[in-house]
Amino acid sequence: MTPLQNKIDFAVVLRVTNANPNGDPLNGNRPRADYNGHGEITDVCIKRKLRDRLLEKWVKEGRLDNGDKIFVQSDDRKEDDAKSLKARADAVLNKKLGSSETAKLACEQWFDVRAFGQLFAFKADKKGKKDADAEGDSGVSIGIRGPVTVQSAFSVEPVDISSTQITKSVSGEGDGSKRGSDTMGMKHRVDKGVYVFFGSMNPQLAERTGFSDADAEAIKQLLPRLFENDESSARPAGSMEVLKAVWWKHNCKSGQYSSAKVHRTLQDTVQPDGSFTLAKLDGLEPEIIPGF
Repeated sequence: MTPLQNKIDFAVVLRVTNANPNGDPLNGNRPRADYNGHGEITDVCIKRKLRDRLLEKWVKEGRLDNGDKIFVQSDDRKEDDAKSLKARADAVLNKKLGSSETAKLACEQWFDVRAFGQLFAFKADKKGKKDADAEGDSGVSIGIRGPVTVQSAFSVEPVDISSTQITKSVSGEGDGSKRGSDTMGMKHRVDKGVYVFFGSMNPQLAERTGFSDADAEAIKQLLPRLFENDESSARPAGSMEVLKAVWWKHNCKSGQYSSAKVHRTLQDTVQPDGSFTLAKLDGLEPEIIPGF
């Protein structure tokens, strides 16, 4: 397929209600927030949801044999027998190929590799280990820069975080005669907040990975459905909602305006209720897509 021909910027405005959109394991799994109290959802979390939605869609359509595979799969959603990323890579990539050939093959096989990029680190085999150690090298790393970048989402206003102590109704261990110390826990949530995140697609990098207009369209279709089938105890059904997605398609590869300038047309106008008024840029008309 022809690589992406036009620079694309995009944004998503979403609402969180009584949910933990992205817990921080280093802080008791409390919802992430910056030092000013604004809620945060990391770019890694957002890309994880995009991968999950794509994988679900393609499994349903039976398209996993057409290059529409996902390399970084969640253990609870994976569609192959690979027990690790290394095992998944080893099953497809030929280590005897050169770095450029290996990168090309990886991009052809996995959508998320040609979209977001990936680092493949191969250890030297046992036969070549002695020579590799003598040269001070234990293997080879192949880095692929993806054309699609996604920023972390931040809330429009500081968020209030509520914490609730929870207990088990049954004993988790022992003979059941008494509750142990493991029966207590904490659950955290953002009471209410409107978040915004931005992204961009770079045609120059798309030429290297083979990321196409069809690939860009696949992401565009999924942005309004980002939280479909994403329910959990921390994110009950209906607690995470995409309000609007905004899609800017430039008329050239380099873009009519910088991504920073495009993003500011939305960033400075989003209100706490999720409404916004886009500032106009001559010659660049945004497409506003309602949430699912």
